[in-house]
Amino acid sequence: MRPQFYFFVITLLGWASWAGAQTYDIDELRRKPDSNSLKVEIPELEIQPVKLPMSALDLRVIYWRHWSSFGINANQSSFSDNWTGGGVNSISVGLLLNHKSDFTRDNTNFVTELMLQYGKQKNKDQQPRKNNDRMFWDNKLSLKVSNNWSLFMSLTFESQFDMGLKYGNDNEITDTVSNFMAPGYLTESLGIEYKPDNTFSLRIGTGTARQTFILDEQLIPRNGETRFGVESDRRFRNDLAFQITANLDRNIARNLNLKSRYNLFANYEELGDPSHRLDATLTASVTRLINVTLSGILLYDSRLHENIQTSQTLALGLLYKLPR
Repeated sequence: MRPQFYFFVITLLGWASWAGAQTYDIDELRRKPDSNSLKVEIPELEIQPVKLPMSALDLRVIYWRHWSSFGINANQSSFSDNWTGGGVNSISVGLLLNHKSDFTRDNTNFVTELMLQYGKQKNKDQQPRKNNDRMFWDNKLSLKVSNNWSLFMSLTFESQFDMGLKYGNDNEITDTVSNFMAPGYLTESLGIEYKPDNTFSLRIGTGTARQTFILDEQLIPRNGETRFGVESDRRFRNDLAFQITANLDRNIARNLNLKSRYNLFANYEELGDPSHRLDATLTASVTRLINVTLSGILLYDSRLHENIQTSQTLALGLLYKLPR
């Protein structure tokens, strides 16, 4: 056969093969990597309540705090028989018991404070005489309404332990002027309190009532007289009044403490003649047990006396405090 025929056949077969062949993009032929090559299985969550065991420490919150102090003060002086400078042998002893408890929880505060003081002095050739005698018990419940202000209600009791006697020039007892619950005072007060810190407080009692008791038969006023504001042949008097009470208990130096209480009591029927009482005690600690105390009282109450009364004591003593 002719060479031209073979060439034609081969050309025809090549064209047919090319026409039936498929064309591909080389990029499509590349294998793409798996987008999630690191498979993480997410487990189904099952939430169940778990009961925690109780702590073995059994911790509790204590809302009460307590402070107590016991003290004894003594003064003594003596002179020989041939002492020419003058003087008289004397000895005086005083006892005191103070206790304070404080309950604070959230905005509620309750404070109770008890102060008991009694002392006697004995001079040569004279009968023993009192130089200190007081019972004081104050209770206050308050509800805080802001950082420094609270609403409060209080109950206060005041009296003395022993008889108060009057002596004549010859050292004989001439009269009894007071006794236990003669007078005795019970005061209820309602109002607002300002307390910027733990060392100072100011109470303003707009609704205050005070009852005065005379339970000693010898001291009941007779024949139209009045005693402690109680009218003749009566044992009791009730007053509605306005009251201001300020308390300060502050360490003014490392071993020096000042404690004071001021009370103003004004009967609404006698607002122009209120009673005032200021008690102040300055205590210097020499050691943990030994202290020097300077105390004073300033009192004005026209029902007791028309003039201001004062009392002052300087003593060296032992004072034991809890907690120490």
